[in-house]
Amino acid sequence: MNKSMVVGAVLGAVGVTAGGAVATYSLVSAPQYAQVLAVKPVNETIKTPREVCKEVAITRQAPVKDRHQIAGTAIGAVVGGLLGNQVGGGNGKKIATVAGAVGGGYAGNKAQEHMQGTDTYTTTETRCSTVIDTSEKRLGYDVKYELDGKVAEVRMASDPGRQIPVRDGQLVLADQAN
Repeated sequence: MNKSMVVGAVLGAVGVTAGGAVATYSLVSAPQYAQVLAVKPVNETIKTPREVCKEVAITRQAPVKDRHQIAGTAIGAVVGGLLGNQVGGGNGKKIATVAGAVGGGYAGNKAQEHMQGTDTYTTTETRCSTVIDTSEKRLGYDVKYELDGKVAEVRMASDPGRQIPVRDGQLVLADQAN
């Protein structure tokens, strides 16, 4: 055999072997990816009720002990009668005494009514109400992607970035939410 023929055969065999290795490497080892078109975060709003209480000062009217103002009427009538008795003489004195007693009784009644209406006391009460606290919980990400000319969607636990790895024609979703 000719030396150039042997060198040519060896170089040809090396070339074929190298070409096959490169082709096999590109088919087996070259990673494939699905192209991410859109990523949308999916959140859930969580509402948590809680009770809030505070102390409030309340002003109330004091209980009335003499509902018909009898004491004020009686005291006013006595004082009015005594003052009316000091006026005039004879029958005029009697009329002035009666008029003083009636006027004094009315004035005493109204004075006691006013005093009872403004007689108040202050106490403290606990007032409670329910408030709603809201918070957001991330459920995952709805990801729209393109693979082999087809557009599809998948929910993932985290944002995949621009590409999703593909193995054997399937997405590699190690962290898929559901």
